[in-house]
Amino acid sequence: MLGFATQWVLPLLTAIVAGDMFASEDQHGTWKTVLTRSTSRSTMFWAKTAVAIAFALVALTLLAASTIASSWLIVGHQPLTGLSGQTIAARSALELVSASWAVMALPIVGFTCLALLFSVWSRSAAVGIAAPVVLGLVMQLVGALGGIETLRPFLLSTPFEAWHGLLAAPRFTGPLLDAVVTSAGWSVVCLTAAFLILRRRDITGG
Repeated sequence: MLGFATQWVLPLLTAIVAGDMFASEDQHGTWKTVLTRSTSRSTMFWAKTAVAIAFALVALTLLAASTIASSWLIVGHQPLTGLSGQTIAARSALELVSASWAVMALPIVGFTCLALLFSVWSRSAAVGIAAPVVLGLVMQLVGALGGIETLRPFLLSTPFEAWHGLLAAPRFTGPLLDAVVTSAGWSVVCLTAAFLILRRRDITGG
């Protein structure tokens, strides 16, 4: 459930919101009106970015809470079997699963920033929503191929698997550190590119 929800459900939800965040202004021709109300492009950009990221994190929190609660009601206090076949006590399992969900915040934010970039660049909600999802699928397929070990750590889909180290025996945190670097790198690059594109855009006609 954790892998499916974070790699498919959450990216789709965030793409629907973030992909339309800026493109809707272009499609409705409201940039000129919005930016003449004592609001700068920088303020508008970071406000929309904050809303998109907040939505992604709230969606992640709600999905995590509902999944953990339903699992607790169905399974109860039974021990959890880890990825290495080890038995994890119920209390420790709850902590590790919660931490695993928290780790997913890193790539979800990166994915949100990618959707924002497509939204700004394309000026199309359809592209802003579909392109990140398709690109995410391509990255997952590429990551599953053999012989690309040097490329795999740089794919935004790879951090979605960083939680595996928490539920293995012995635990390993290397993928967590890689997830921080990769997710932060994608976030910074995408937001910087989106900001520069918006700053240089001619909105006199919209």
